[in-house]
Amino acid sequence: MNRYLASLLPYPFERLNALKEGIQPETNAPHVSLALGEPKHDPPTFVMDCLVDARELHAGLTTYPPTRGGLALREAIAHWLHKRYAVEVDPATSVLPVNGTREGLFSFGQAMLNGGSESFALMPNPFYQIYEGAAFLRGTQPYYVPSTERPEFEEVPESIWAQTELVYVCSPGNPTGYVVDRELLTLLLTKAQEHDFVVAADECYSEIYLKENEPPIGLLEVANDMGLTRFNRCVVFNSLSKRSNCPGLRSGFVAGDPLVIEQYYQYRTYHGCAMPLHVQAASAKAWADETHVIANRAIYRSKFEATELLMRRTFGTQPPSGAFYYWPDVGIDDELFATELFRRENITVLPGKYLGRTVNEHNPGANHVRIALVAPEQECIDAIQRLCAAAKDLRH
Repeated sequence: MNRYLASLLPYPFERLNALKEGIQPETNAPHVSLALGEPKHDPPTFVMDCLVDARELHAGLTTYPPTRGGLALREAIAHWLHKRYAVEVDPATSVLPVNGTREGLFSFGQAMLNGGSESFALMPNPFYQIYEGAAFLRGTQPYYVPSTERPEFEEVPESIWAQTELVYVCSPGNPTGYVVDRELLTLLLTKAQEHDFVVAADECYSEIYLKENEPPIGLLEVANDMGLTRFNRCVVFNSLSKRSNCPGLRSGFVAGDPLVIEQYYQYRTYHGCAMPLHVQAASAKAWADETHVIANRAIYRSKFEATELLMRRTFGTQPPSGAFYYWPDVGIDDELFATELFRRENITVLPGKYLGRTVNEHNPGANHVRIALVAPEQECIDAIQRLCAAAKDLRH
């Protein structure tokens, strides 16, 4: 077996299941899960229609799909990137489909990291656990950058930058919802050119944001503005999971530096992860349509508007700039809070320490919980009301 498997911690939801095991809720109220970031809004009708189209389905099921993906899909992605970020991305050399950002972010780490014991993969802390897993399973040391709100990449020592091979950055952030600013992305790109590493931006929440006229800035956008028109040493990942409510489609992309993309493509030819043609066809339609994305964003905005006053009064927190999570400091141990909330109210939230790592005796996720507003609006409102009422009692 791969000796690095022993480095992995149980996945957060395995830990959450173990935490809840044997606990019987004391209420007859229906269970509400606010833990898993799995969109529950309706996917676009045209995507479902495409997936049951007999000709598309026949073509997809009777053909080995190309690893590079069809040109139509890559052109749709490049066109979306141009509309969204005003960048020119060559669909022939700078775009690859991936089976969701989770698959892509993990396999990218496997392809890019050398696995040297003296090298580092930098990542925010707390973070999406795939970043850490990709580093561990290549024998590379994760370097955790404190990120309770804004990631503190400016505090990384020069000696660490000199040994860095890959930087993961997530914006809007999971779990904090923080939107990384231009200055921080500029710093990462500048360090990447200086020390010859790659920046991989996880932008899967890029289309979920609070202010309709203030979309989050993107890594390729900043690179282009810096004169890095070939996106030197940087790539971005995005998917249809959050943007289009299609997590089960397992459809996303990576785009950026053509030299990096070509090396990653070679890895993927062996990895065996080509996207089926019927999924590509549905995906191209989704990337070409913004109407459903705007409507989806409005639903999330409505949920935050309906719950923000109560969350502010209870926890002093406010809606995030992006993504669909509340990330409050609950004032007590987060595992205790999650356990008692489930026992008393039959509501599941994710303890923050499960998404963070302890560095210098401090876990920046401690005493926080992640609350995902993915359920229908009224269900979210009812759950937040019950959660806040329980919180007042638990903290006293």
